[in-house]
Parts: sequence; structure tokens; C-alpha cells
Amino acid sequence: MDTNDKTYILLTLMDIKDVVFVYQMIENKEVEWHSRVHNHSQREYEIHYFLQGEGNFKTGNTIYNISRGSLFLTGPFEEHSITSTNLTRPLTYYAVLLKTAQRDFEIEQLLKQELQNSNYYNIGTNYRFFFEEIREKGLSENENLNKSAFHQLLSFLYQLSEDPQMSTGSDRENIHIEKALMIMQNNIFSEVCLNEITEKLKLTNSYFIRLFKKKMKTTPMKYYTKLKVEAAASMLISSTMLVYEIGEKLNFYSEFHFSRVFKNHTGVSPRQYRNEYRQVTGKKEWIMKKD
Repeated sequence: MDTNDKTYILLTLMDIKDVVFVYQMIENKEVEWHSRVHNHSQREYEIHYFLQGEGNFKTGNTIYNISRGSLFLTGPFEEHSITSTNLTRPLTYYAVLLKTAQRDFEIEQLLKQELQNSNYYNIGTNYRFFFEEIREKGLSENENLNKSAFHQLLSFLYQLSEDPQMSTGSDRENIHIEKALMIMQNNIFSEVCLNEITEKLKLTNSYFIRLFKKKMKTTPMKYYTKLKVEAAASMLISSTMLVYEIGEKLNFYSEFHFSRVFKNHTGVSPRQYRNEYRQVTGKKEWIMKKD
């Protein structure tokens, strides 16, 4: 293969434009934003993967019931919306927006073929870790991690085309991480310590920390704090709650503690963040500092 061929391959990589994790869609402005009817531009495709909650996913004139493990694929200019039908069981999901390059004929054909077959799949809830990894790598500033996320997602799409009810294929280590992530995400508005997590997983602290760091590139409790900061960021731009109320809701010791942790992760204070991103946006355009 000559240099021109290699350049061609690099040009055909689709772009993961955004990956968003929506945790418990309950704030009025957030519900309003994600419930809006919208579509995406030419060669843009979106994947929604739901972990919990009750609601409807509308694409075109078709309305699907959302259940745990539901996955929806929408194509360019295809109008779609998400509606929460039970606020006592709010929706939690990942959304991945990707765009194919002009010469991505094979990938474009794959996605179009999938859309002809169905917009809806139910793949179970064990892909939580997979989509979390796509989010971490896809939004990374590291080019190699971006490429890794692209290839993982492409492999996932090929698997989906062959087996719409595909099993997770997760190894035992991934299952431990998936369960840990679920425990953390279910305790965003309370508090969970390392011992409580490892007791539920029936693992020693040292082994779990080593396992988690290997997979997630950070320690469990640092990651748990990051989830709280992400939830805080969402509430700052989608609710009228005061800063200290958000800190209390997320179980920080005080407003000062909350502000210090938030600034350590984002580089700005909660008030600065709210002032800058107060408008309702689908993409939470803030950068987490590296651990």
C-alpha cells in the first residue's frame, strides 16, 4: 500500500462529533430540550442507548416505547424526539452523534442498510461500560484514543447488523466495572464509599481499584466525583436551583466544598459555568481536567 492509499484510509474515518450522558432527565429545561423534535445534518447519524426510565422515542411517524436496553438509530434529516412518561422513573441514556466522511461509502451503506431494517433494537443493559468507554475516548484530546473509539463503535455497528439481539460479549472484568458504574450512577444524589461498592461486588478494595484504574484510567472515587460534577453542570444550565441547593442535592459538605471540587474539574466556578452556558444546549461544551 502506498502513501496515497494510507491517506485515503485516514480521510474515510467517520467523526464522533459528540457523546452525551444524560443522567435522570428530570429538570424541566432538560426535559424540554431533549423532548424537542429535531434532526441532524447530511451524513450525521445519532445513536441513543437507554439504561433506565420510562418514555417514548418518536422517529418520523413511528413511536416506540423505551425500555431498559433500548437502542435507537436515526439518520440525516430524520426528525426524532424523546418523551419521558414517568417522572418517578426518569430516563438515563447515552447519545452518540457521528458523521461520516464524504468517501465513507462502506460505512454509509452499512448505516443506511440498518435504517432500512429498523430504527429500534433491544440489546440489554450490559453495554453501559462500552458506551462509557466510547464517551471517554471519543471526547479525549488524544488522537489515538479518538481512533480507538471510532473502531470500537464501527465494530459495534457491524455486530448489530448481523445480530440485532446481540449478547454483550463482556468478560468478567468488564461486568464488574459495569456493576460499579451502575452503583455510582444510582447514588449520584446520595453518597457511596469504596467499601460499599466492593462489598456489593464481593471484591477486595485493592483488586477493585487496580481493575477500575486499568479500564477507566482513573480511580473509582475520582470517577464518582466526576459523575457528580457532570450532574451539577447539567443542573446549573437546566434548572433555577441555587448553587448551594445543587451542592446539597449532590451531597457535598458545603457550598464552598462543592465550588472547590467543581472548579478543580472544570476550571471555573459553578457561577461562572452557569453564566457562560446558561442557554439551553444539547452539547455540554465543558472540558474536564485530566486526573
